[in-house]
Amino acid sequence: MTIPAPAATTADEAPVVKAPETVGRSPGQLMWLRFRRDRTGVASAIVVIFFILVAILAPVISWLYGKDPYTLYGQDTPGLLNDFGYPIAPNGGISSQFWFGIEPNLGRDVFTQLVYGIRTSLLIALVTTILTTLIGIVIGIVAGYAGGKTDYFIGRVIDTVLSFPSVLFIIAFMPVVENLFVSADEETPVWLRAVTLVLVLTLFGWAGLARLLRGQVLTLREREFIEAARVTGASPARIVFKELLPNLWTPILIQATLLLPALVTAEAALSFLGVGMIEPIPDWGRMFRRGTEVYTNDITYLIFPGVALVIFVIAFNLLGDSVRDAFDPKLKR
Repeated sequence: MTIPAPAATTADEAPVVKAPETVGRSPGQLMWLRFRRDRTGVASAIVVIFFILVAILAPVISWLYGKDPYTLYGQDTPGLLNDFGYPIAPNGGISSQFWFGIEPNLGRDVFTQLVYGIRTSLLIALVTTILTTLIGIVIGIVAGYAGGKTDYFIGRVIDTVLSFPSVLFIIAFMPVVENLFVSADEETPVWLRAVTLVLVLTLFGWAGLARLLRGQVLTLREREFIEAARVTGASPARIVFKELLPNLWTPILIQATLLLPALVTAEAALSFLGVGMIEPIPDWGRMFRRGTEVYTNDITYLIFPGVALVIFVIAFNLLGDSVRDAFDPKLKR
């Protein structure tokens, strides 16, 4: 039995190598790739995540540190405050026992006040951001999709809310709420002040997002894919949820990312003005207010909440810009 010899191959018959298949990337993968290349965005995200973790783990940090933001250490321990109520130790009483010093007069620990203050501001801002975003989405889509008289009426309401002096209204409104629900001989419950802050900030915060989404929907509803959905008999609800919303997530996410630090600043400003969170709840705005009263004798107490708030707001704003550029690189300047 003879074995046939292998066929000779010529130089022209080179082995064929298949090219690797091209794998496409989803829009989410492209966004994540662009975001990872943005060093500023990544650094800002790390700072924001750090603040969020500190807020979540505030009780754990307080337990490990061995102090809380409510105990009056300066009054309970002799030798921490002088006769005028200011820390005896230099730099606001900073020591190995009190890392950021102690509060003048009351003698509370500054470090734990900052940690719990992050929690207070973030919680109020986060709840307000969620409510504001939901209301803005509903009203903006209804105005843009319905059009006609509905759009005209909602547009005038949006213009009124945007032109309203919100800060003055909140300052005047908070005492009214307290007089309605709390008698003169009782203290204002913390939950009532927090709920009122969330409601009034939501009341004046939804209009900007609603106007933005209204303009987006007015453009999208004339597109071919929306007309095709109407021709096929799709209901308005299906058009909104299946056709419009998937094309609106980018501006919604960007606006929510930029709205949260603005609300943190607004909450701190209201507490600074005396209509925000009340004693003894730790709050950055209240620490600012206290710092302005004692800065001539103890500038250190004012520095810590100021630096913390500036770092947080700048990091979150830079993160919002990076998210915007990652979603839509054409907007990048």
